[in-house]
Amino acid sequence: MREYSYSAGPISLTRKLRDINWGLVVLITMVASVGFAILYSAAGGNLDPWASRQMMRFGGGLALMLVVALIDVRVWMRYAYVLYAVSLVLLAAVEWFGRIGMGAQRWLNLGIVQIQPSEVMKIALILALARYFHGMGEDDIGRIRWLLTPIVLALVPAVLVLKQPDLGTAMMLLLTAAAIFFVAGVRWWKFAAVGAAAIATMPLAWQFLHEYQKKRVLIFLNPESDPLGSGYHILQSKIALGSGGVFGKGFLQGTQSHLSFLPEKQTDFIFTSLAEEFGLMGALGLIILYVLLIAYGYAIAARARNHFSRILALGFSSMLFIYMFINMAMVSGLIPVVGVPLPLVSYGGTAMMTLLVGFGLLMSVYIHRDVEVPRHSAIGFL
Repeated sequence: MREYSYSAGPISLTRKLRDINWGLVVLITMVASVGFAILYSAAGGNLDPWASRQMMRFGGGLALMLVVALIDVRVWMRYAYVLYAVSLVLLAAVEWFGRIGMGAQRWLNLGIVQIQPSEVMKIALILALARYFHGMGEDDIGRIRWLLTPIVLALVPAVLVLKQPDLGTAMMLLLTAAAIFFVAGVRWWKFAAVGAAAIATMPLAWQFLHEYQKKRVLIFLNPESDPLGSGYHILQSKIALGSGGVFGKGFLQGTQSHLSFLPEKQTDFIFTSLAEEFGLMGALGLIILYVLLIAYGYAIAARARNHFSRILALGFSSMLFIYMFINMAMVSGLIPVVGVPLPLVSYGGTAMMTLLVGFGLLMSVYIHRDVEVPRHSAIGFL
């Protein structure tokens, strides 16, 4: 086990409570409250079955977030690889013991609770990569051999998720890993080389896609080719987006969602429900809240005094942006439908809890912003 020498001692609980960023807590609650309202509307003006459960999950997740925030960020660094390993085991267990739902095998029943390990892996991967790059010397980042380990750390869970199949989450893991590689200091030409290789292998990768995934790509290129089949989702989404206009039809007045023309109105297409009822102004309002959350994350990263905390904060903030962008681009027809929920807004237990744990880690970075953890020239695990 590697011994770390820290230049800052333990911080008192009183000071930690005083340093909690309540402005960030308020912003998180505001974004989640938008979700509660849309879920209430999507159920025809009823708290059941979605809004009430989502509010209970948020309440429990908020308490968990504060607990995570109070734990020393050095503890999270020490156990980053352990959390990654546990998440990887859970992800692998889905292959044999997972529950099938909506055509995919993504959920794991643990008896007391049912979880989606791919959502947990999003946070665990950020922790593991932040720990790894913290341990690298600045000169080592430019050497290809030192990048093989983090590449494997990202590829293994992405492949397991892709087998479920869940192309959207696999893409999220890889994009988040790429963002962390970038903020850690990997040169841009390496990304260009990987991008060129990915483009060159697209014809081969096409052969390994499931039939429904191929249809999504083809429908993205021409939605009108199958308006009552594979193209139905995106066409109805575009109709709902356009019908909302500038100010929307009004709360509880969304016809596309209430008449069940809009599919998955409580999860993947919840942004469309919002835009239909509150229009362009409502959509922009939510985007502004997200921008403020992401700006908070980058500001916290800039203030941190150790490399692990900076990469952790930047990685989570980048993941939040990618999460938001892919969902909004998907429902707008800018990219193929890949099944990525809208963070804090879409209905879903594991996604909500893991996001709030991520925000707890971000707040832990803020509370322990003055902690200094020396970087090491050698790379070690526990």
